[in-house]
Order: sequence, then structure tokens, then C-alpha cells
Amino acid sequence: MMTIMTGQRTKNVFINCPYDRSYRPILLPILFTVKFLGFNPRLAMESSDSGSMRINKILGLIKNCPYAIHDLSRLRANRQRELFRMNMPFELGLDIGCRVFGRKEQKRKKCLVFEKGRYSLQAALSDLSNSNVYAHKDDPKTAVLHVRNWLSHEANTTTPSGTVIWYAYNDFMGYLDKWLRKEEFLKIDTDTMPLPELLAHIDRWIKNIQQKGQTYR
Repeated sequence: MMTIMTGQRTKNVFINCPYDRSYRPILLPILFTVKFLGFNPRLAMESSDSGSMRINKILGLIKNCPYAIHDLSRLRANRQRELFRMNMPFELGLDIGCRVFGRKEQKRKKCLVFEKGRYSLQAALSDLSNSNVYAHKDDPKTAVLHVRNWLSHEANTTTPSGTVIWYAYNDFMGYLDKWLRKEEFLKIDTDTMPLPELLAHIDRWIKNIQQKGQTYR
């Protein structure tokens, strides 16, 4: 059964990751897992206000999130002359700095760091060589398992297994696909749907199964 934590701020999880369409097969199950376990994912993209500086949004999120997931799997350039993507390691550095130099409650911050393949970060970010970095291998289920295990351990709470969460995620995606087709959403609509809207769908689905008394074991 789902274990829901209490205290809104204590459930905040900062998600530092790519936002391009090719990453969504990894991002969506991560967001679902965080929500399914009763936590609150926070992302820089949750607001599209052009008048607000992105760095200020990120700093505010880092300050107010006791947990963080940093995915550094896209550090490597994919094409010749393409620049490296430095936003993710930069935000990881800000998060670690907040934990080191912040207030008492911020010194207890916890983070999960993802890489694509085992030890693939060592050449690019050797300062993390002695840290626990987890490889999701661009596999959504692997990402779900790591996020579940990490949150269960760090929050010291009992949760459904990663496999159970993966089954629940696939049930949710089946529901979402059916609902979107009914509302005449095309693939381009769903592929570019704002993240807050997707999170609202996840919330609605979870509340619905809770009201029905449905459990996942």
C-alpha cells in the first residue's frame, strides 16, 4: 500500500534533469514514482513566467527541497561541435553548496545522482568518484527502482516495491492515453504538454485509485 508522508515542505523533491522530448520516457516515470510515494516533485519548468529569472527559481527550489534528484546522463555531446550540457552539474553544485553552507535544516539535505552507464561520469566529473552515483542506462524501469529505493531509504519509510510502482505507472499511462485520445489530443499535443499539466493528471489518477480503495502490492 502507499505510504503518505506528512508535512508539505518535508516532501519536496527537486528534480534536476533535461526537459527535451527525448528524455520524457525517463522523466515521466521518475515524476510518477515521486508522486506515488507521497512526495512532491519540484521543477524549474513548473512555472513558465518569462518575467522571472530561471536561476532565481532554481535557487528557491534548492533552498526549500530537502531531497533532490540530479540526472547527469546527458553530459556528453551527441553531435560534433555540440556543446556540453552544463546546467545539470551546475545545479548539482548549487545543491551541494546549499547543504554545506546552508542553515541547520539544509545541512540534512539528501540527493540522488544519476548517470547513464556505470562509471561514465568519472572522466567528466571526477570529484564524484567516491560518491554513490546510480546508472539508469536510459531504462525507465531501472530509474523507477533506483528512485523508489533511494526515497524509501532516505525517508526511512515503507513503500511498495519498485516493480509494483512500475506496474502502477503503466496502468496510469494506459489511462492517460485513453483520456487524451477521448479529448482529441494528438501526439504532438501530448509530447509537448506542460509538466504541471502532466503532474495534475498523475494527481488525479492517484486520488481516483485511493478513493476506489485500490492498492498496489
